[in-house]
Order: sequence, then C-alpha cells, then structure tokens
Amino acid sequence: MLEVKPSPIPAFGGTSPQAGKTDLPNKVRVLSLLVEDGQNTLTKVSGVLRRRGFHVRGISVGPSRQPGRSRITLEIDHGHAEADQVRKQLERLVEVLEVEDLTGDDLHSRELVVATVAASEVDALLQRGAKVLSSGPDGTTVEFSGGAAEVGDFVDELTRHGIVDVVRSGPVVMRRTA
Repeated sequence: MLEVKPSPIPAFGGTSPQAGKTDLPNKVRVLSLLVEDGQNTLTKVSGVLRRRGFHVRGISVGPSRQPGRSRITLEIDHGHAEADQVRKQLERLVEVLEVEDLTGDDLHSRELVVATVAASEVDALLQRGAKVLSSGPDGTTVEFSGGAAEVGDFVDELTRHGIVDVVRSGPVVMRRTA
C-alpha cells in the first residue's frame, strides 16, 4: 500500500519553518526589486524567473514611495549561484531599477491572512491576535499578520475552526534598522 506523507511546506504558499536551514538542497532567497510601473513589467520579471526554472514561494507587489515605481518582493527556491544569475538577468531589464538580495540580512518579514470563519469559532482566533473585520450571517471575517511561521500556524489553526474562505498574502520584507 502506498503511504502519502504530508509536504513540509504548509498550505497557501507559506514557507517551511526549516526553510532557512542549510541542510536543505534548495535554499530560499529573498530578492527585493524596485521597478518602473508599466503594463508588462511583472510579465518580464516572471519571464526571467520562468526561463531559469525558479520556484517562487512568495511574491508581493506594491507601490513604492516614489511615484511611478513599485517594489516587488520575491521569495525563491534556489542556491546562491543560481540566485546571482537571476539577479544579474533581472538587472538587465530596462524596467528594473534596483535588485537587492536580502537573504542574509536581518529583516522584518510580514505576511497577512484574511479569513472568514464560523461566527462561533472567533474567540480562539482573537486570542491568537486576530482582528475582526466584519461579521455577518455567513461568518466572521478576521485578519492576522505576522512572520511566515506565525501565519502558517494561524492557517493551521483556521482549519480546526470551520474556514469558509481564506486568502494569504506574499511576504513584505524590509531590512531592520540598527
């Protein structure tokens, strides 16, 4: 009989708690890109990743403080040499203004999960730090933010509390200040 073992990577695109350990064959790299806003910018960036065969574990895109520019944060699976090759290829794109490899840096890294659960199950989630966004006859919508491991644990907790719907963001990363 075939035995199926659970994946070490949590559901909803989260990172494994072991992702930073060096004994894994693939290493998670964190890249931060400053790009010019444009209709095809994300397509061109994803094309570079696709051509190199990288597995994207998380992605987030948002406006930067400079008008007409956006910040893209990527978490990708691969080793140092391959990530350097992709970084160099990304830097060649006209729309890419800056590429930083933040992998070894001391970082603030946050993710967000928004979920609708059965109204009777909200108290346990609030004790974990969730905030209520709205409540109605179909359930209560809550939000929770934290590091990847915290959000992964929260999503695991949601599965025990009658999930109606759930959405999880990609990572938002910034270097810590001294």
